[in-house]
Parts: sequence; C-alpha cells; structure tokens
Amino acid sequence: MSLTIHPLGPALGAQLSGIDLARPLDRAQRDTIEQALLKHQVLFFRDQPISPQQQAHFAAQFGDLHIHPIYPKVADVPQVLVLDTAVTDVRDNAIWHTDVTFLPTPALGAVLSAKQLPAYGGDTLWASGIAAFEALSAPLRSLLDGLTATHDFTRSFPLERFGNTAEDLARWEATRREHPPLSHPVVRTHPQSGRKALFVSEGFTTRINELEAHESDALLKLLFAHATRPEFSIRWRWQENDVAFWDNRVTQHYAVDDYRPQRRVMHRATILGDVPF
Repeated sequence: MSLTIHPLGPALGAQLSGIDLARPLDRAQRDTIEQALLKHQVLFFRDQPISPQQQAHFAAQFGDLHIHPIYPKVADVPQVLVLDTAVTDVRDNAIWHTDVTFLPTPALGAVLSAKQLPAYGGDTLWASGIAAFEALSAPLRSLLDGLTATHDFTRSFPLERFGNTAEDLARWEATRREHPPLSHPVVRTHPQSGRKALFVSEGFTTRINELEAHESDALLKLLFAHATRPEFSIRWRWQENDVAFWDNRVTQHYAVDDYRPQRRVMHRATILGDVPF
C-alpha cells in the first residue's frame, strides 16, 4: 500500500494510512512522515496494534527516547510510559500542556498508542502554537519575541498528589532536585521549519521572567486562553489501536477527563529534542 495523507483541519492535524507501524520504516517512509509532521504538527494512524517494543522502535527513528521520572513504565521497555487511570492519577493531563518542558531539552515529539478505552469520552485535543502566534497582533508578537518564561515540574506534578507514599515521595524529591525550574523563550523558533510558535502552557509555565508578577499573571492568562482557541485546535476521538504522533515543539494538548470511573490505558514514547531558541 502507498502512504496517503489526509489533512483534518486548517491549523493542524492529518490522518495517515497505507503504512504498518509494526514494521520497520524504510528511509522514504520515515522522511515522508517527518515532512508530514512538520506540516501538520499532529499525525493520526488508525488500526495499528503495535507492541511497546514496536512503538519504541518507531519513535526512536526520529530521535533519542526519554524515560519519564514519575509515570510507571512498561516493564521491559522503560522508554514507553503507561498512562493507566486504574494505576496512576493522570489528572495532570487534563490541562493544556506541552510535554516535559521542565527539561533543558524538551521533547521533540511523542507517540501515543491507545490500548484500552472507555465506552465514551477520553478524547484528546491538540492546539497549534504556530497558528496561535501568527494570529496575534504585530505589536504583541514583537513584545513576546524577546521574553523568557519559567517552566516548573511541580506545576503538573504537585507533591500532594505525587508524594503520598514513601516511595512516591522519594521519587518526587529526586525529580525535583534533578529538574529545578528553568527558563525557555516565550516564542520558540522551530529548528527545522524556522516558523515561530508560542511556547507557554498552563501545565508547566509559571511566570514571564522579565515582567512584574501581576503583569506576568495577566499576560499568561491571555496567552493560555488565546493559544487554545478552537480555531487553532483539533479534537481526536480515539479508537482502540489508534496511534498519534505530534510535534511537541510547536503544539500543546489536553486529555479530556470525562470518562471516570471507566478505565483508559495509553502507552507513550517520548522523543527528546533540543534546546529551545
């Protein structure tokens, strides 16, 4: 089968078919997927019953993989984390966020595989930081272009939810020591396409460094609301064995927590990126 790309929205999103992600990609397939990712920012694949090993292998063709410090992992594939509502409190995903921006080199992207789904609910939304930045007025774009913001691990992983046992507390404290708050630009330039995108999210961004606290709070409130407007976003209704692959450098996402007490199990492989500029 030949690989086909079907765009899903004007801001971002495309569905790819004609490929089996359980099989190694050839160079042409890999490059086609990469170019589609750069253009559409989040890609979806239906009916891909991949194993954790196959998922990690697919993701690793685009960069080195990250091992998450908090979430549980697949036993023999630690590069694949498990988001299972029967095991872990994953409410931190029910907030708009860009993954692991508490790292000096946040994720290039992530590959998410749907393993067990509720009968209804549990959709995920993605929003384009490129579309959001380009929709701002020229004076505001100019202001933001020179600013930096603090990103803090504890904003999405607060102690009161992730330190309730001695083991969890030790893990949380070690992660906090290893990943203190750090700064990234408010506007990020994509290292491949050169396009600019808003790079702040409610999940990890705590303040704009160059502003007074009340100015930072007001501007971040505006940017959080602006960046997630429907015009810049897409909503995916999962089916079992769906796979999503998104460009974490220029998007943020929100996992809708509307299905409890039903169970939802997802596997994620996270691809490390580079220092934002």
